[in-house]
Amino acid sequence: MFGSEYYCLVAGLRDYALDADTKGFDARAIIDEVLAGVSSRDARAVRLLYGYYDCENLVARRAGREAFNPLGNLSREELAEELKQPHRLPSRVANVVRAYADPEGEEAEEMNLERRFEQSLFEAYYAECAASSSRFLRAWSLFDRNLRNLTAAVVARAAGRAIEEVVVGDGEVVDQLRRSSAADFGLRGELPWIDAVIAAVNEEPNLVEKEHKIDVVRWNESVALTAFDYFNIDALMAYLVRVNLVARWARLDVRRGREMFGRLMSELEGKEWINKQ
Repeated sequence: MFGSEYYCLVAGLRDYALDADTKGFDARAIIDEVLAGVSSRDARAVRLLYGYYDCENLVARRAGREAFNPLGNLSREELAEELKQPHRLPSRVANVVRAYADPEGEEAEEMNLERRFEQSLFEAYYAECAASSSRFLRAWSLFDRNLRNLTAAVVARAAGRAIEEVVVGDGEVVDQLRRSSAADFGLRGELPWIDAVIAAVNEEPNLVEKEHKIDVVRWNESVALTAFDYFNIDALMAYLVRVNLVARWARLDVRRGREMFGRLMSELEGKEWINKQ
């Protein structure tokens, strides 16, 4: 077990390399390495970060789809069990699963079951993150929710759909997305990356290029949120966010996956160099 500054753990992460003969690298092994090397409190925050993929998998499983993201905490078998009787999921997320599984139950009394399961589930997930003791997780989940809501709102507006049907949560940004008719939803001063995202969604015809441009925003934000963190849990969680992006692009586009991995390793080495000065 390491202390609050994970020097050895961060140094060891540089040993992972993207195999030139495969389409990816073992992101799951990196996650497990981090989980094994941090305190129990920090491990809970890491697992909650990956709870997003559990939510994705729950939505797919409930809808009868085969899609499964292996970066989640739960296996396919565990997901099936959770949909019947949740006990591994975060409490807010578990309450949503119970409510939709039993519309006559206690949890359902305080929930609007007319909303899509997916909306309610992710709203509960982001609420869990907002209550986390992890500074990075609170900041990252707020950014991630805003980014996903903005992207969904831009697409809904172009398709003539009600934005209310696609956004998750509440707050000033969500209110603006619902109410504003401005091209930027009146959020340019609130979200510094908004122009890049709207341009990617509206102007990029190539779906892969579109996704890549949005993921660049994610990458840059993870770096910005930990600009002064080096070997603590916030730095590790920001690193894991970028590991997730590398894993995704190693599957979608080998060249870009290798480029992103190279950038990830360069950043780790740069932080060590800075710390030694």
